[in-house]
Amino acid sequence: MSDPPLVSILINNYNYGEFLPQAIDSALQQSYPNLEVIVVDDGSQDDSAAVIKNYQGNIITVLKQNGGQASAFNAGFAASSGEIVCFLDADDFFLPEKVETIIHWFHKFPNIGWIFHELDYVDRDSNLLSVNRKIADFECQRIDLRHILRESGKIPYSIPCATCGLCLRRDVLDQILPMPESRSVTISDNYIKLSALALSPGIILSQRLAAQRIHDRNIYTFRPDATKLSAEISLKTGYYLRERFPEIEKFTDKLFAKGLGTMIGAIGLKGALSLPETNRYLKRFSTWQSLLRVILSRTVFYTLKSSMKKNDPKPGR
Repeated sequence: MSDPPLVSILINNYNYGEFLPQAIDSALQQSYPNLEVIVVDDGSQDDSAAVIKNYQGNIITVLKQNGGQASAFNAGFAASSGEIVCFLDADDFFLPEKVETIIHWFHKFPNIGWIFHELDYVDRDSNLLSVNRKIADFECQRIDLRHILRESGKIPYSIPCATCGLCLRRDVLDQILPMPESRSVTISDNYIKLSALALSPGIILSQRLAAQRIHDRNIYTFRPDATKLSAEISLKTGYYLRERFPEIEKFTDKLFAKGLGTMIGAIGLKGALSLPETNRYLKRFSTWQSLLRVILSRTVFYTLKSSMKKNDPKPGR
């Protein structure tokens, strides 16, 4: 890695013109000097084009037809040159020292391929939200889950995952992107995170180096009605990971089964089987042994769990 390495900040935007200036400013105002800021507009129909125009000369702009978050990731990466790549959704923002901090850790651990870090949560007006969560007892934790993903298929602890917390070396991302595309968020940052875990050791930072905005237009985070979407993410991510990384089949079987069972519990067997990825996985990757040992048993478990949750009466009723 050169010193100082070029860092690419990839901002993906779709109809977030009201938040986009703060995202771009947070990237341009980093304490680290050697960076490029790439803004991918995924066919926005609001005032995003006018906002982006105000930054011409300071950013690299990619304007494209709407194709979903994954397509924006692919387009942004194709336009980038950095040795280190950081992702940022247009409704979120970085803290000023984020890039300088992650470069410090990449230098300290030259053999890692990725860094994931914790986040603050803010409201629409950027006010800090109080969110109950476990406080980490470490500053930096190096992990290597490649063997675990291959042998047991079970990740032993929670791994931070949000677009604005993902930072990867280019040589790792070259093995991940371009990624499968979907017009929704069903194939997105979770695919990148899990692919990175399968490819390389990395570190988790307890430092909160970015802020994720929680507002009424969030598609997934903290939404009480996100069960079906969460299930679809698990199911589709499991399929496409298995297609790209067959060596982690034990993990993808479990991830797929979790998604399938939750989906059946939420919308029924017919709805779950209507997804092309469901049928492809069962036809292409499921032996009788894996079907009985992992997929069927875990699918039944998550079906029952999802059904019980759906039928659980609301508090106060």
